Amino acid sequence: MKTDVEELTPTRVKLTVEVPFDELKPNLDKAYKEISQQVRIKGFRPGKVPAPLIDKYVGRGAVLQEAVNDALPDLYGRAVEETEIFVLGQPDVEVTALEDGTQFAFTAEVDIRPKFEVPDYDDLEVVVDDAEVTDEQVQETIDNLRERFASLTTAERAAEEGDFATIDLVARVDGEEVEDASTAGFSYEVGSGSAVEGLDEALTGLAAGEDKTFTGTLVGGERAGEEAEITVTVQSVKIKNLPDLDDEFAQLASEFDTIDELREDVRTRLGRQVRMQQLSEARDKALEALLEKIDVPLPEKVVDEEISRRNQQLEQQLQMAGMSKEDYLKDEEKSEEEFDNDVADAARLAVKGGFVLDQLAVQEELGVENEELSEYVFTQAMQMGVQPQQLAEYLTQNNQIPAIVSEVLRSKALNLVVEHVTVKDESGNVIDVEAVQRELNGETEQAEQAEQAEQAEDADAEDAPETAEETAEAAPEAKADAEAVDEKDEKDAETKES
Repeated sequence: MKTDVEELTPTRVKLTVEVPFDELKPNLDKAYKEISQQVRIKGFRPGKVPAPLIDKYVGRGAVLQEAVNDALPDLYGRAVEETEIFVLGQPDVEVTALEDGTQFAFTAEVDIRPKFEVPDYDDLEVVVDDAEVTDEQVQETIDNLRERFASLTTAERAAEEGDFATIDLVARVDGEEVEDASTAGFSYEVGSGSAVEGLDEALTGLAAGEDKTFTGTLVGGERAGEEAEITVTVQSVKIKNLPDLDDEFAQLASEFDTIDELREDVRTRLGRQVRMQQLSEARDKALEALLEKIDVPLPEKVVDEEISRRNQQLEQQLQMAGMSKEDYLKDEEKSEEEFDNDVADAARLAVKGGFVLDQLAVQEELGVENEELSEYVFTQAMQMGVQPQQLAEYLTQNNQIPAIVSEVLRSKALNLVVEHVTVKDESGNVIDVEAVQRELNGETEQAEQAEQAEQAEDADAEDAPETAEETAEAAPEAKADAEAVDEKDEKDAETKES
Protein backbone atom coordinates (compact mmCIF):
# COMPACT_ATOMS: atom_id res chain seq x y z
CA MET A 1 0.00 0.00 0.00
CA LYS A 2 1.30 3.43 -0.98
CA THR A 3 0.18 6.64 0.75
CA ASP A 4 0.90 10.25 -0.17
CA VAL A 5 -0.01 13.24 2.00
CA GLU A 6 -0.95 16.63 0.58
CA GLU A 7 -1.32 19.55 2.99
CA LEU A 8 -4.42 21.48 1.94
CA THR A 9 -4.23 23.87 4.91
CA PRO A 10 -2.26 23.80 8.18
CA THR A 11 -5.22 21.91 9.67
CA ARG A 12 -6.42 19.73 6.76
CA VAL A 13 -4.71 17.12 4.59
CA LYS A 14 -5.56 14.92 1.66
CA LEU A 15 -4.39 11.30 1.73
CA THR A 16 -4.00 9.54 -1.61
CA VAL A 17 -3.87 5.78 -1.11
CA GLU A 18 -3.05 3.15 -3.74
CA VAL A 19 -3.73 -0.47 -2.79
CA PRO A 20 -2.57 -3.59 -4.69
CA PHE A 21 -5.71 -5.40 -5.76
CA ASP A 22 -4.49 -8.63 -4.16
CA GLU A 23 -4.93 -7.01 -0.72
CA LEU A 24 -8.68 -6.96 -1.32
CA LYS A 25 -8.89 -10.76 -1.58
CA PRO A 26 -9.97 -11.34 2.09
CA ASN A 27 -12.63 -8.66 1.67
CA LEU A 28 -13.82 -10.17 -1.63
CA ASP A 29 -14.07 -13.62 -0.03
CA LYS A 30 -16.09 -12.10 2.82
CA ALA A 31 -18.34 -10.25 0.36
CA TYR A 32 -19.06 -13.44 -1.61
CA LYS A 33 -19.87 -15.28 1.61
CA GLU A 34 -22.28 -12.62 2.88
CA ILE A 35 -24.02 -12.23 -0.48
CA SER A 36 -24.26 -16.02 -0.75
CA GLN A 37 -26.23 -16.00 2.51
CA GLN A 38 -28.68 -13.46 1.09
CA VAL A 39 -29.41 -14.65 -2.47
CA ARG A 40 -31.77 -17.49 -3.35
CA ILE A 41 -30.76 -19.58 -6.37
CA LYS A 42 -32.54 -22.82 -7.22
CA GLY A 43 -30.46 -25.87 -6.41
CA PHE A 44 -28.22 -24.16 -3.87
CA ARG A 45 -28.67 -23.72 -0.15
CA PRO A 46 -28.08 -20.23 1.39
CA GLY A 47 -24.37 -19.73 1.87
CA LYS A 48 -23.42 -22.39 -0.68
CA VAL A 49 -23.87 -20.38 -3.89
CA PRO A 50 -20.63 -20.45 -5.97
CA ALA A 51 -18.89 -17.15 -6.77
CA PRO A 52 -19.39 -17.46 -10.57
CA LEU A 53 -23.16 -17.71 -10.10
CA ILE A 54 -23.13 -14.67 -7.78
CA ASP A 55 -21.22 -12.74 -10.45
CA LYS A 56 -23.80 -13.86 -13.03
CA TYR A 57 -26.99 -13.15 -11.11
CA VAL A 58 -25.91 -10.35 -8.74
CA GLY A 59 -23.02 -8.81 -10.62
CA ARG A 60 -19.31 -8.57 -10.00
CA GLY A 61 -19.69 -4.83 -9.46
CA ALA A 62 -21.93 -5.36 -6.43
CA VAL A 63 -19.36 -7.74 -4.96
CA LEU A 64 -16.54 -5.26 -5.52
CA GLN A 65 -18.54 -2.48 -3.89
CA GLU A 66 -19.26 -4.67 -0.86
CA ALA A 67 -15.57 -5.59 -0.57
CA VAL A 68 -14.41 -1.98 -0.87
CA ASN A 69 -16.87 -0.79 1.78
CA ASP A 70 -15.58 -3.49 4.10
CA ALA A 71 -11.89 -2.72 3.39
CA LEU A 72 -11.93 1.09 3.55
CA PRO A 73 -11.99 1.59 7.37
CA ASP A 74 -8.96 -0.64 7.90
CA LEU A 75 -7.06 0.77 4.90
CA TYR A 76 -7.74 4.34 6.03
CA GLY A 77 -6.57 3.50 9.56
CA ARG A 78 -3.35 2.02 8.22
CA ALA A 79 -2.74 5.09 6.06
CA VAL A 80 -3.19 7.38 9.05
CA GLU A 81 -0.85 5.26 11.16
CA GLU A 82 1.83 5.13 8.46
CA THR A 83 1.80 8.89 7.89
CA GLU A 84 1.80 9.62 11.66
CA ILE A 85 -0.85 12.35 11.48
CA PHE A 86 -3.26 13.17 14.31
CA VAL A 87 -6.69 13.16 12.65
CA LEU A 88 -9.74 15.02 13.96
CA GLY A 89 -13.22 13.85 13.08
CA GLN A 90 -14.41 11.72 10.17
CA PRO A 91 -12.77 11.84 6.73
CA ASP A 92 -14.36 12.65 3.37
CA VAL A 93 -13.51 9.54 1.34
CA GLU A 94 -13.70 9.17 -2.43
CA VAL A 95 -12.83 6.04 -4.44
CA THR A 96 -10.74 7.25 -7.38
CA ALA A 97 -9.88 3.96 -9.07
CA LEU A 98 -11.40 0.49 -8.94
CA GLU A 99 -10.27 -1.74 -11.79
CA ASP A 100 -11.14 -5.38 -11.28
CA GLY A 101 -8.02 -7.44 -10.76
CA THR A 102 -5.53 -4.62 -11.23
CA GLN A 103 -5.97 -1.43 -9.18
CA PHE A 104 -7.77 0.13 -6.25
CA ALA A 105 -7.17 3.72 -5.05
CA PHE A 106 -8.98 6.27 -2.91
CA THR A 107 -8.50 9.72 -1.36
CA ALA A 108 -9.42 10.90 2.13
CA GLU A 109 -9.60 14.52 3.21
CA VAL A 110 -9.56 15.00 6.95
CA ASP A 111 -8.88 17.66 9.58
CA ILE A 112 -5.70 17.21 11.59
CA ARG A 113 -4.21 18.66 14.72
CA PRO A 114 -1.87 21.48 13.64
CA LYS A 115 1.87 21.02 14.06
CA PHE A 116 3.59 23.43 16.44
CA GLU A 117 5.90 23.52 19.46
CA VAL A 118 4.96 24.79 22.90
CA PRO A 119 7.50 27.48 23.84
CA ASP A 120 9.21 27.83 27.20
CA TYR A 121 6.79 28.84 29.95
CA ASP A 122 9.10 29.40 32.93
CA ASP A 123 8.84 33.18 32.62
CA LEU A 124 5.05 33.34 32.89
CA GLU A 125 3.50 35.25 35.80
CA VAL A 126 -0.18 35.42 36.77
CA VAL A 127 -2.07 37.34 39.43
CA VAL A 128 -4.99 35.85 41.37
CA ASP A 129 -7.38 37.22 43.97
CA ASP A 130 -6.26 37.52 47.59
CA ALA A 131 -7.23 34.57 49.79
CA GLU A 132 -9.01 36.83 52.23
CA VAL A 133 -11.88 35.85 54.50
CA THR A 134 -13.76 38.87 55.80
CA ASP A 135 -15.87 39.14 58.94
CA GLU A 136 -18.85 39.84 56.66
CA GLN A 137 -18.36 36.52 54.84
CA VAL A 138 -18.15 34.65 58.14
CA GLN A 139 -21.31 36.34 59.39
CA GLU A 140 -23.16 35.67 56.15
CA THR A 141 -22.32 31.96 56.40
CA ILE A 142 -23.49 31.79 60.01
CA ASP A 143 -26.68 33.69 59.10
CA ASN A 144 -27.37 31.12 56.39
CA LEU A 145 -26.93 28.41 59.03
CA ARG A 146 -29.40 30.23 61.29
CA GLU A 147 -31.90 30.25 58.42
CA ARG A 148 -31.75 26.45 58.33
CA PHE A 149 -32.72 26.28 62.01
CA ALA A 150 -35.42 28.93 61.82
CA SER A 151 -38.92 28.16 63.12
CA LEU A 152 -42.29 29.42 61.89
CA THR A 153 -45.13 30.73 64.04
CA THR A 154 -48.59 31.76 62.86
CA ALA A 155 -49.12 35.51 62.63
CA GLU A 156 -52.49 37.20 63.16
CA ARG A 157 -51.74 39.94 60.65
CA ALA A 158 -51.29 40.61 56.96
CA ALA A 159 -48.33 39.17 55.08
CA GLU A 160 -45.09 41.16 54.93
CA GLU A 161 -41.80 40.65 53.15
CA GLY A 162 -39.90 37.74 54.70
CA ASP A 163 -43.05 35.98 55.94
CA PHE A 164 -44.07 32.51 54.77
CA ALA A 165 -47.59 32.32 53.39
CA THR A 166 -49.50 29.14 52.61
CA ILE A 167 -51.42 29.98 49.45
CA ASP A 168 -53.69 28.66 46.71
CA LEU A 169 -53.09 29.77 43.13
CA VAL A 170 -55.58 29.58 40.28
CA ALA A 171 -54.49 30.73 36.80
CA ARG A 172 -56.95 31.41 33.98
CA VAL A 173 -56.38 32.22 30.32
CA ASP A 174 -59.45 33.57 28.48
CA GLY A 175 -61.54 32.51 31.47
CA GLU A 176 -60.39 28.88 31.31
CA GLU A 177 -58.41 27.48 34.25
CA VAL A 178 -54.87 26.32 33.44
CA GLU A 179 -54.52 23.21 35.58
CA ASP A 180 -50.74 22.81 35.40
CA ALA A 181 -50.32 26.45 36.50
CA SER A 182 -52.67 26.17 39.50
CA THR A 183 -51.81 24.76 42.92
CA ALA A 184 -53.11 24.51 46.49
CA GLY A 185 -51.36 24.59 49.88
CA PHE A 186 -48.17 26.06 48.44
CA SER A 187 -45.72 27.51 50.99
CA TYR A 188 -44.14 30.68 49.62
CA GLU A 189 -41.68 33.20 51.07
CA VAL A 190 -43.04 36.68 50.43
CA GLY A 191 -40.54 38.85 48.60
CA SER A 192 -38.38 35.97 47.34
CA GLY A 193 -39.33 36.54 43.71
CA SER A 194 -39.12 32.79 43.09
CA ALA A 195 -42.54 32.39 41.47
CA VAL A 196 -44.62 34.18 38.86
CA GLU A 197 -43.95 37.89 38.48
CA GLY A 198 -46.46 40.00 40.39
CA LEU A 199 -47.09 37.45 43.15
CA ASP A 200 -45.02 39.29 45.78
CA GLU A 201 -46.90 42.56 45.23
CA ALA A 202 -50.25 40.78 45.35
CA LEU A 203 -49.45 38.88 48.57
CA THR A 204 -48.08 41.85 50.54
CA GLY A 205 -50.90 43.14 52.72
CA LEU A 206 -53.12 40.06 52.45
CA ALA A 207 -54.21 38.27 55.65
CA ALA A 208 -55.45 34.70 56.08
CA GLY A 209 -58.70 34.15 54.18
CA GLU A 210 -58.14 37.06 51.79
CA ASP A 211 -57.45 36.86 48.06
CA LYS A 212 -56.36 39.01 45.16
CA THR A 213 -56.26 38.69 41.37
CA PHE A 214 -53.43 40.01 39.24
CA THR A 215 -52.08 39.60 35.71
CA GLY A 216 -48.87 37.65 35.19
CA THR A 217 -46.93 35.72 32.56
CA LEU A 218 -46.90 31.94 33.05
CA VAL A 219 -43.36 30.57 33.29
CA GLY A 220 -44.02 26.84 32.90
CA GLY A 221 -46.45 24.26 31.59
CA GLU A 222 -48.27 24.06 28.29
CA ARG A 223 -49.25 27.76 28.37
CA ALA A 224 -45.80 29.07 29.30
CA GLY A 225 -45.19 32.62 28.09
CA GLU A 226 -48.91 33.51 27.95
CA GLU A 227 -50.61 36.24 29.98
CA ALA A 228 -52.98 34.87 32.64
CA GLU A 229 -55.36 36.14 35.30
CA ILE A 230 -53.99 34.67 38.53
CA THR A 231 -55.94 34.58 41.80
CA VAL A 232 -53.97 34.06 45.01
CA THR A 233 -55.76 33.07 48.21
CA VAL A 234 -53.96 33.17 51.55
CA GLN A 235 -54.56 30.22 53.89
CA SER A 236 -52.17 31.33 56.63
CA VAL A 237 -49.31 33.72 57.36
CA LYS A 238 -46.30 32.61 59.38
CA ILE A 239 -43.38 34.57 60.79
CA LYS A 240 -39.85 33.25 60.52
CA ASN A 241 -38.03 33.18 63.88
CA LEU A 242 -34.25 32.94 63.81
CA PRO A 243 -32.43 31.35 66.77
CA ASP A 244 -30.27 33.62 68.94
CA LEU A 245 -26.60 33.67 68.01
CA ASP A 246 -25.27 32.14 71.23
CA ASP A 247 -23.58 29.02 72.60
CA GLU A 248 -26.89 27.16 72.65
CA PHE A 249 -27.24 27.71 68.90
CA ALA A 250 -23.65 26.52 68.32
CA GLN A 251 -24.43 23.28 70.16
CA LEU A 252 -27.67 22.87 68.19
CA ALA A 253 -26.19 23.53 64.75
CA SER A 254 -22.70 22.03 65.09
CA GLU A 255 -20.36 19.86 67.12
CA PHE A 256 -18.96 22.91 68.93
CA ASP A 257 -19.79 24.08 72.45
CA THR A 258 -19.43 27.83 71.95
CA ILE A 259 -20.36 30.33 69.26
CA ASP A 260 -16.72 31.47 69.11
CA GLU A 261 -15.59 27.94 68.24
CA LEU A 262 -18.25 27.73 65.55
CA ARG A 263 -17.23 31.09 64.14
CA GLU A 264 -13.57 30.05 64.00
CA ASP A 265 -14.46 26.80 62.25
CA VAL A 266 -16.50 28.74 59.67
CA ARG A 267 -13.53 31.03 59.06
CA THR A 268 -11.24 28.01 58.59
CA ARG A 269 -13.62 26.36 56.12
CA LEU A 270 -14.03 29.58 54.16
CA GLY A 271 -10.25 29.91 54.10
CA ARG A 272 -9.98 26.49 52.45
CA GLN A 273 -12.60 27.51 49.90
CA VAL A 274 -10.84 30.71 48.89
CA ARG A 275 -7.51 28.90 48.61
CA MET A 276 -9.14 26.32 46.37
CA GLN A 277 -10.55 29.17 44.30
CA GLN A 278 -7.04 30.62 44.10
CA LEU A 279 -5.69 27.34 42.72
CA SER A 280 -8.50 27.10 40.19
CA GLU A 281 -7.94 30.71 39.12
CA ALA A 282 -4.19 30.08 38.87
CA ARG A 283 -4.80 27.13 36.53
CA ASP A 284 -7.15 29.12 34.30
CA LYS A 285 -4.88 32.15 34.10
CA ALA A 286 -1.73 30.06 33.58
CA LEU A 287 -3.34 28.43 30.55
CA GLU A 288 -4.54 31.81 29.26
CA ALA A 289 -1.04 33.25 29.61
CA LEU A 290 0.46 30.27 27.77
CA LEU A 291 -2.09 30.49 24.95
CA GLU A 292 -1.24 34.16 24.44
CA LYS A 293 2.33 33.13 23.54
CA ILE A 294 1.26 30.67 20.83
CA ASP A 295 -0.41 31.18 17.47
CA VAL A 296 -2.23 27.97 16.54
CA PRO A 297 -4.38 27.54 13.39
CA LEU A 298 -7.76 26.00 14.24
CA PRO A 299 -9.88 23.68 12.04
CA GLU A 300 -13.20 25.47 11.49
CA LYS A 301 -15.10 22.19 11.50
CA VAL A 302 -13.77 21.32 14.96
CA VAL A 303 -14.62 24.81 16.23
CA ASP A 304 -18.14 24.53 14.78
CA GLU A 305 -18.63 21.21 16.58
CA GLU A 306 -17.52 22.80 19.86
CA ILE A 307 -19.94 25.72 19.32
CA SER A 308 -22.77 23.26 18.65
CA ARG A 309 -21.90 21.27 21.78
CA ARG A 310 -21.96 24.39 23.95
CA ASN A 311 -25.29 25.55 22.53
CA GLN A 312 -26.85 22.13 23.12
CA GLN A 313 -25.54 22.13 26.69
CA LEU A 314 -27.08 25.55 27.33
CA GLU A 315 -30.40 24.46 25.85
CA GLN A 316 -30.51 21.46 28.19
CA GLN A 317 -29.70 23.63 31.21
CA LEU A 318 -32.36 26.19 30.29
CA GLN A 319 -34.91 23.45 29.72
CA MET A 320 -34.20 21.96 33.16
CA ALA A 321 -34.56 25.44 34.69
CA GLY A 322 -37.83 26.06 32.83
CA MET A 323 -36.31 29.11 31.20
CA SER A 324 -36.33 30.31 27.58
CA LYS A 325 -33.26 31.53 25.73
CA GLU A 326 -34.90 34.94 25.36
CA ASP A 327 -35.24 35.22 29.15
CA TYR A 328 -31.63 34.11 29.57
CA LEU A 329 -30.35 36.74 27.13
CA LYS A 330 -32.45 39.34 28.92
CA ASP A 331 -30.93 38.42 32.29
CA GLU A 332 -27.43 38.48 30.78
CA GLU A 333 -28.22 41.80 29.06
CA LYS A 334 -26.92 40.46 25.74
CA SER A 335 -28.23 40.46 22.20
CA GLU A 336 -28.38 37.24 20.16
CA GLU A 337 -25.39 38.39 18.13
CA GLU A 338 -23.32 39.21 21.23
CA PHE A 339 -24.16 35.82 22.72
CA ASP A 340 -23.18 33.97 19.54
CA ASN A 341 -19.89 35.87 19.37
CA ASP A 342 -19.12 35.03 23.00
CA VAL A 343 -19.85 31.34 22.43
CA ALA A 344 -17.66 31.30 19.32
CA ASP A 345 -14.77 32.98 21.16
CA ALA A 346 -15.06 30.54 24.07
CA ALA A 347 -15.18 27.58 21.68
CA ARG A 348 -12.06 28.73 19.83
CA LEU A 349 -10.22 29.22 23.12
CA ALA A 350 -11.27 25.75 24.31
CA VAL A 351 -10.14 24.05 21.08
CA LYS A 352 -6.84 25.93 21.12
CA GLY A 353 -6.27 25.06 24.77
CA GLY A 354 -6.87 21.39 24.05
CA PHE A 355 -4.35 21.43 21.19
CA VAL A 356 -1.70 23.16 23.30
CA LEU A 357 -2.08 20.80 26.27
CA ASP A 358 -2.04 17.76 23.97
CA GLN A 359 1.19 18.97 22.34
CA LEU A 360 2.74 19.77 25.72
CA ALA A 361 1.94 16.23 26.91
CA VAL A 362 3.77 14.89 23.83
CA GLN A 363 6.79 17.17 24.30
CA GLU A 364 7.11 16.33 27.99
CA GLU A 365 6.47 12.63 27.33
CA LEU A 366 3.67 12.49 29.87
CA GLY A 367 1.76 9.25 30.38
CA VAL A 368 -1.26 8.02 32.31
CA GLU A 369 -1.04 5.26 34.92
CA ASN A 370 -3.93 2.94 35.80
CA GLU A 371 -4.03 4.46 39.28
CA GLU A 372 -4.58 7.92 37.79
CA LEU A 373 -7.43 6.65 35.62
CA SER A 374 -9.02 4.97 38.65
CA GLU A 375 -8.70 8.16 40.69
CA TYR A 376 -10.31 10.20 37.89
CA VAL A 377 -13.23 7.77 37.57
CA PHE A 378 -13.68 7.69 41.36
CA THR A 379 -13.78 11.51 41.58
CA GLN A 380 -16.24 11.78 38.69
CA ALA A 381 -18.45 9.07 40.20
CA MET A 382 -18.59 10.88 43.54
CA GLN A 383 -19.59 14.13 41.81
CA MET A 384 -22.28 12.34 39.79
CA GLY A 385 -23.58 10.39 42.77
CA VAL A 386 -23.02 6.94 41.23
CA GLN A 387 -20.88 3.95 42.11
CA PRO A 388 -17.33 4.08 40.63
CA GLN A 389 -17.68 0.54 39.26
CA GLN A 390 -20.93 1.50 37.54
CA LEU A 391 -19.33 4.53 35.89
CA ALA A 392 -16.25 2.51 34.86
CA GLU A 393 -18.45 -0.09 33.16
CA TYR A 394 -20.40 2.62 31.34
CA LEU A 395 -17.22 4.32 30.09
CA THR A 396 -15.80 0.99 28.89
CA GLN A 397 -18.98 -0.12 27.13
CA ASN A 398 -19.31 3.24 25.36
CA ASN A 399 -15.64 3.38 24.32
CA GLN A 400 -15.03 6.50 26.42
CA ILE A 401 -11.71 5.37 27.93
CA PRO A 402 -9.58 7.12 25.24
CA ALA A 403 -11.39 10.38 25.98
CA ILE A 404 -10.74 9.91 29.71
CA VAL A 405 -7.05 9.26 29.05
CA SER A 406 -6.90 12.47 27.02
CA GLU A 407 -8.61 14.41 29.82
CA VAL A 408 -6.17 13.13 32.45
CA LEU A 409 -3.19 13.90 30.18
CA ARG A 410 -4.38 17.45 29.64
CA SER A 411 -4.83 17.92 33.38
CA LYS A 412 -1.29 16.68 34.03
CA ALA A 413 0.07 19.01 31.33
CA LEU A 414 -1.73 21.98 32.89
CA ASN A 415 -0.42 21.02 36.34
CA LEU A 416 3.08 21.11 34.86
CA VAL A 417 2.50 24.63 33.53
CA VAL A 418 1.19 25.85 36.89
CA GLU A 419 4.24 24.41 38.67
CA HIS A 420 6.53 26.54 36.48
CA VAL A 421 4.45 29.74 36.53
CA THR A 422 4.98 32.45 39.15
CA VAL A 423 1.65 32.95 40.92
CA LYS A 424 1.07 36.10 42.96
CA ASP A 425 -1.99 37.44 44.72
CA GLU A 426 -3.23 41.00 44.27
CA SER A 427 -1.25 42.08 47.33
CA GLY A 428 1.97 40.97 45.62
CA ASN A 429 2.61 37.85 47.69
CA VAL A 430 4.08 34.86 45.84
CA ILE A 431 1.91 31.76 46.30
CA ASP A 432 3.53 28.36 46.64
CA VAL A 433 0.95 26.41 44.65
CA GLU A 434 2.36 23.01 45.59
CA ALA A 435 2.36 23.86 49.29
CA VAL A 436 -1.23 25.11 49.13
CA GLN A 437 -2.26 21.96 47.29
CA ARG A 438 -0.61 19.75 49.91
CA GLU A 439 -2.32 21.71 52.67
CA LEU A 440 -5.72 21.35 51.04
CA ASN A 441 -5.12 17.64 50.58
CA GLY A 442 -4.35 17.29 54.29
CA GLU A 443 -0.74 16.30 53.65
CA THR A 444 0.60 19.12 55.83
CA GLU A 445 -1.39 17.92 58.84
CA GLN A 446 -0.33 14.34 58.21
CA ALA A 447 3.31 15.42 58.00
CA GLU A 448 3.01 17.29 61.31
CA GLN A 449 1.45 14.25 62.98
CA ALA A 450 4.22 12.04 61.61
CA GLU A 451 6.85 14.46 62.89
CA GLN A 452 5.23 14.53 66.35
CA ALA A 453 5.16 10.74 66.43
CA GLU A 454 8.82 10.63 65.44
CA GLN A 455 9.72 13.09 68.19
CA ALA A 456 7.83 10.97 70.72
CA GLU A 457 9.73 7.88 69.60
CA ASP A 458 13.02 9.77 69.99
CA ALA A 459 12.05 10.83 73.51
CA ASP A 460 11.24 7.23 74.47
CA ALA A 461 14.55 6.16 73.00
CA GLU A 462 16.42 8.69 75.17
CA ASP A 463 14.82 7.32 78.36
CA ALA A 464 15.67 3.72 77.46
CA PRO A 465 19.22 2.23 77.61
CA GLU A 466 20.93 3.15 74.35
CA THR A 467 23.11 0.03 74.01
CA ALA A 468 23.27 -3.61 75.03
CA GLU A 469 26.27 -2.65 77.16
CA GLU A 470 24.18 -0.22 79.23
CA THR A 471 21.47 -2.85 79.58
CA ALA A 472 24.08 -5.31 80.93
CA GLU A 473 25.41 -2.69 83.36
CA ALA A 474 21.94 -1.95 84.62
CA ALA A 475 21.07 -5.62 85.17
CA PRO A 476 23.25 -6.24 88.34
CA GLU A 477 21.84 -3.12 89.99
CA ALA A 478 18.32 -4.24 89.30
CA LYS A 479 19.12 -7.70 90.63
CA ALA A 480 20.62 -6.24 93.86
CA ASP A 481 17.55 -4.06 94.36
CA ALA A 482 15.30 -7.08 93.91
CA GLU A 483 17.34 -9.17 96.40
CA ALA A 484 17.17 -6.36 98.96
CA VAL A 485 13.39 -6.27 98.67
CA ASP A 486 13.16 -10.04 99.08
CA GLU A 487 15.41 -9.92 102.22
CA LYS A 488 13.24 -7.20 103.78
CA ASP A 489 10.09 -9.25 103.11
CA GLU A 490 11.62 -12.29 104.81
CA LYS A 491 12.52 -10.29 107.95
CA ASP A 492 9.04 -8.83 108.12
CA ALA A 493 7.56 -12.28 107.92
CA GLU A 494 9.80 -13.59 110.80
CA THR A 495 8.80 -10.64 112.99
CA LYS A 496 5.13 -11.41 112.48
CA GLU A 497 5.60 -15.10 113.37
CA SER A 498 7.39 -14.25 116.64
